[in-house]
Amino acid sequence: MQNPHDAVSNVIAQHAWVSEFSKVFSTTALHDLASFTCSASYPAGRILFAERDNPIGVYLVLEGEVKLSINSSDGRRLILRLAKKGEILGLASTFSGKAYEITAETLYPCKLMHVGRAEFLGFLMRHPEAYQTLSEELGREFTLACEQLRTVGLSSSAPEKLARLLLEWSERGQATESGTRFRFSLTHGEIGEFIGASRETVTRTLTIFKSRRLVMFNGSTLTIPNRAALEDFARC
Repeated sequence: MQNPHDAVSNVIAQHAWVSEFSKVFSTTALHDLASFTCSASYPAGRILFAERDNPIGVYLVLEGEVKLSINSSDGRRLILRLAKKGEILGLASTFSGKAYEITAETLYPCKLMHVGRAEFLGFLMRHPEAYQTLSEELGREFTLACEQLRTVGLSSSAPEKLARLLLEWSERGQATESGTRFRFSLTHGEIGEFIGASRETVTRTLTIFKSRRLVMFNGSTLTIPNRAALEDFARC
C-alpha cells in the first residue's frame, strides 16, 4: 500500500510542485498547499515584482531561472544572483509586509507557482512547522547576498570577480570528460551587471580567459576545463 505522504507528494508533483520545501511539510500541510496553488508559465523578461512594490506574495521557481537585482535612481543595475528551481522569491517582504527590496525578472521562459500574501500567511498560521524551513531559507538568502557583496566589493579586479562568478555558476553544472559544463546565455552587459563592470571589460576578460584555456564556449554552453586553474585565478 502506498504511503499517504507519498500519495500526496505525487498529487503535488502533478501540480508542478517540485520545491524542496515539500519534503519537510506534513501530509496535512501538503494537502492544504495543493488545494489552493497552481503553476503557470511565464515568458523570458517578465518582471514578477519590482523594488518598492507592495508585497503580493511569494513565487516558487519550478522551472527556469529568475534574475534578482537592485537598481539605482540613475538606471544602473546590480544583479545579485540567479534564482533556480526549488527557490522561493519575495519571502522577506511577504513576511514583513514592507515593499520588495529587489526586482525579480525571468531570465528564460519559466514555470512558477505564485502564492498570494494572505494565502501564504494563512498557510503558515495553520502549519507553524513550516516556519523552520522558511527561516533557514531566509538565512540562506542572507548568506548569498553577503557572498555577492564580497565578490563585487572586495575582489580586487574585474578578472577576479568574473572568475568567482563563473565558478559559482558552475557548481550546478554537469561534469564531463572535458570539464564542468553549464548553460551560459547571458549577454556581456548582463554579466557586467553581476560584477559591477562594463560590457567592454567583460568582453576583454572573457577573451583573456579563452586564450589561457580557462574557459571554452560552444554556443550557449560554457565549459571550465580545469577548475583548479580558474580558482587560482580567482584567488579562492
